[in-house]
Formats: sequence, structure tokens, C-alpha cells
Amino acid sequence: MMERIKEIAGQLLEAETSCEPILPITARYEGLQVEDAYQIQLQVLETKLQSGRVVVGKKVGLTSKAMQTMLGVNEPDYGHLLDDMVVANNGTVEVSRLLSPKVEAEIGFVLKSDLVGPNVNYLDVLMATDYVVPTIEIIDSRIADWKIKLVDTVADNGSSAMVVVGDQKTPIDGLELRNIGMVLFNNEIEVGNGAGAAALGHPAHAIAWLANKLHEFGISLKAGELILPGALSGAVAVKQGDSVTAKFGSIGSVSVTFV
Repeated sequence: MMERIKEIAGQLLEAETSCEPILPITARYEGLQVEDAYQIQLQVLETKLQSGRVVVGKKVGLTSKAMQTMLGVNEPDYGHLLDDMVVANNGTVEVSRLLSPKVEAEIGFVLKSDLVGPNVNYLDVLMATDYVVPTIEIIDSRIADWKIKLVDTVADNGSSAMVVVGDQKTPIDGLELRNIGMVLFNNEIEVGNGAGAAALGHPAHAIAWLANKLHEFGISLKAGELILPGALSGAVAVKQGDSVTAKFGSIGSVSVTFV
């Protein structure tokens, strides 16, 4: 199995580098389990770390019931955020670097202390949080035409590509995160809206799930890391020339332009 894991990891790395998608992993390799998919993700990660990249955070995906139902699963998934995936607020992203990008708006958490599973709860998350920031996650699939099942997206780093981070840093004292609203605009036209409750009822629940899930792999959430707890509305496809803004009310806004 280890040889198969390395083989698939190599294919995903090549797809990302060349911007040439691969056929679904699940259509070409029988019997792969979710645990195998996480090992593929970690193999890709290890290769990137060896090339000098640094983990700066983690992301939770599949936090909405609609997405879980679509993929036939009953829990979220996760991926890693690396230093070269971070885009500054009001920055630009070259579409030619991506395959089939979409955007999702999320309330990003920056930690002031580590979170180590297996018994983390949402209050632990709140106590460990330094501040929240508005973010836009740019998701992408190295799998052709987004024809993914759970194993495909888990192996592919939770279909994560980049994250745009807003400038405003808001302490969480007094914030009712489940009620924070978000409106997503593409070229000044509203394309999505939601609230913090979209992420497992409260975004801190999603981060607690992540801390506990990572414990299975000997990984923890670290102080200083940016943690994305899941989208507040559906993913929106973007193309060259699009300008996207997510407005989160009192915690600020974040924008990115695709060139």
C-alpha cells in the first residue's frame, strides 16, 4: 500500500505543478479507504516540507450537511495550509496557476496556544483563540472536472489551493460567532451569504473536531496557526477578471482579484 500511496502523491504533485488534472483516484484505484487518503495527503505534505515550505495552518472542509450528503459522508475532512498558499488582502491571483478555482468565505481563527486532541471541545477552542480574521479560501481540484468522492478530495489536501487573509484582527471576547453574517460578492454582485452557524452550528465546533481528528495522526493545532473552520455559503467558481469580496460585518472584509 505504501508504494501506491507514494504513486498517487506523485501524481497529485505533478498535477498541481503542471496545472494538468488527473482522472479521479477512486476510479483508478480500488479499495482505497479514507485513512489511505489521509496518508496520501501527508505524503504530499512531506514532499513539500522537504522542499522548504512551512505549515502555517489547517482547514476544515465538508462542514455543511449539503456537502456531506453529496459525498455520502457524515463528518468533515481537513487539509493543510502552507506559507506559499497565503495571499494578502486585496491581492491578485493568477488564474493560470490554478486548474478550476472556486472561492469560499470563512471566519479564520488564529490561535494563541496549542490545541491537542483527543478531548478538545469548542470552549477549549475559544480559550485558545487569539483573534479572528475574515478570509476567502480559494479551493481547487487536481482531479479533472471536480469529479470527486471523499477519498479524492482528502488525498488532494481537502481541495485547498490558497487563502486570502483580511487585515482586521478581532478578539473574540463578546463576539457571538454563530451569528456573524457574511455576504459574498463577485464583481459587486451578491453570490452567497451565510452566518457562522453554517460551520457545524458554530465554527469553534469545527475546529474542535479538527483537533481531535488530527490526534489520530499525531498532529496538533499550533499557536500562531490560521485555522479555517469551513465555508459559510456554497463555493463559487471564478475566472480571470473576477474581483471577489467577502464582507463579515463587525469583523471586517477581505478581497482578491483574479488575473
